Amino acid sequence: MARPKAAELTERELELMHVFWDQGAMTAMDARDQMAEGGRDLAYTTVATLVKILVEKGFLEQTGDARPFVYKPLRNFDDVSKRLVSDMVQRVFQGSREALLVRLLDGRKLTKKEREVLEQILEGGKQ
Repeated sequence: MARPKAAELTERELELMHVFWDQGAMTAMDARDQMAEGGRDLAYTTVATLVKILVEKGFLEQTGDARPFVYKPLRNFDDVSKRLVSDMVQRVFQGSREALLVRLLDGRKLTKKEREVLEQILEGGKQ
């Protein structure tokens, strides 16, 4: 019996979604070309299969009926990243954001920019 498809993104699917988030609507071939320019040269059939899976999962949407088909993101980066981080906090750190922060710092000092962002968050502002 085949394993059911995961509702969230695999590593390759997430990599492809970054292309769509960065570039916007495009064809599977355009997405393949963008990935190749970034150093990830996958076969067109691989990218087309990933696009099909992302459509089935509700992350991409086909925008027309004319070939070549154009796809656009249905879910934005902020929504997807919040969900992935929340899931990681629950599964890995048993819901403890404090444990995540400790692991992120892992004995390193914050950079000036990181300290400024953290201060903004603590003051109730958004970065």
